[in-house]
Amino acid sequence: MARRSRLRDVLLASLLGPLLVLLLVDSALSWWTSAQLANRAYDRGLYEIAREAALHVHATPSGPRLDLTPAAERALLVDQDDRMALRVWSAPGTPIGGDPALEAPAHAPRDARGPRFHTGMLRGEPVRIVVAWLPYDEADPSRQVLVQVAETLGKRHRLAWEIVASIVAAQLVLIGMACAAVFWGVGHGLRPLSAVGSAVARRSHQDLSPLETEGVPEEVRPLVDEVNALMLRLGATLDAQNRFVADAAHQLKTPVAGLKAQIEVALGEDDPDRVRHSLAQLYVSAERLSRIVQQLLALARNEPGAVAAVHLQAVDLEAFALEICMEWAPQALRRSIDLGFDGHGSPLAIDADPDRLRDLINNLIDNAVRYSHEGGKVTVAVRLHGDERLLSISDDGPTIPAQERTRVFERFHRLVGGRTEGSGLGLAIVSEIAALHGARITLQEDHDGTGNAFTVHFPPPEPPGPARV
Repeated sequence: MARRSRLRDVLLASLLGPLLVLLLVDSALSWWTSAQLANRAYDRGLYEIAREAALHVHATPSGPRLDLTPAAERALLVDQDDRMALRVWSAPGTPIGGDPALEAPAHAPRDARGPRFHTGMLRGEPVRIVVAWLPYDEADPSRQVLVQVAETLGKRHRLAWEIVASIVAAQLVLIGMACAAVFWGVGHGLRPLSAVGSAVARRSHQDLSPLETEGVPEEVRPLVDEVNALMLRLGATLDAQNRFVADAAHQLKTPVAGLKAQIEVALGEDDPDRVRHSLAQLYVSAERLSRIVQQLLALARNEPGAVAAVHLQAVDLEAFALEICMEWAPQALRRSIDLGFDGHGSPLAIDADPDRLRDLINNLIDNAVRYSHEGGKVTVAVRLHGDERLLSISDDGPTIPAQERTRVFERFHRLVGGRTEGSGLGLAIVSEIAALHGARITLQEDHDGTGNAFTVHFPPPEPPGPARV
């Protein structure tokens, strides 16, 4: 199960994480700076000890000699915190006194200006060492000796830690205040989202009114606007479904009532001929009820929400329409209707769901045959117009007024004064299927001035994609 992330945690991690990293980096820099300051403070004292040691060097005929008694050496190198060591070298590089553990410096030019400080090791301990050429003869300052003084790092580390502690303590207080401000700021900033969530949670499933946008931050406004737009769409969808259910119940009520009445009549008849007549009427009513139910199911199957279930494939519109037209020929002959087909003469490919395309053509032909007068003419035509593939069904029925040509595609809409029974769902199904295929449907007066022409404009098929491996 995937771990769910919280916006509050993400914001706190994004804000507090850099603060923690900043504290660590600043502590490291503070330690380095403090160590430098501690070395600078104690290096002066170390150099003063080296100068004091140079005063105990005297010139002799054989060269410089260190006159430093053990008591004087202890007084010179005494320190309550650290251990110190001293060694003096003559100009040729020969040691003239001091601690033999101090090795000769690797590079100590006589012309170097001032003392040089570095960190080294003495008897396994890290030490700070000063190296300086110092004069030992006041009469001839050019006569110099090389003095080394080493000191362990105890008091330097202690001073550095004291400096770091004073700096970091203040920074910890500031970081703590910053963390508190971040926690408060994140909580305060997320309060509008919490308010929106609470407003949605308090609502019943029937309340689809828009959420309040007053006081909502600009960053949250797009989310609230989208939620309001979703509620409007849901409201429209629910209203359409409620109307559909109400209209379906109304449409089913009449044939069901007729069935009950005819059954009651049949049960009360003793004459076999009258019983057979009642049974025939029952069959007609049952057939009408079955058609209404089938059309309701077809309409529900082709709702806009069913787009994910549409499986488009290449279909030859001309061959497909001709096949369905031939299936309708017997029924058209029973009403003496001339059902003709006008083809394009060559295959016309479209991307379509064959089952839904069959429903579309069946409903259009059924509508044309049903409303054409006996002995009339119905023509199914397939042609190419630019890039569009056109399927046209024309009839000889009553011409639909221009003001009604849009409403005939609404559910359960029937023309006033129509004498042919129908459910008012056929053209609504056609409209839904056309929309699922990205097609559009138009209704015009037939070119001969009698009847109507329904034309479905199919877009050209999509070019084939790259081959899949």
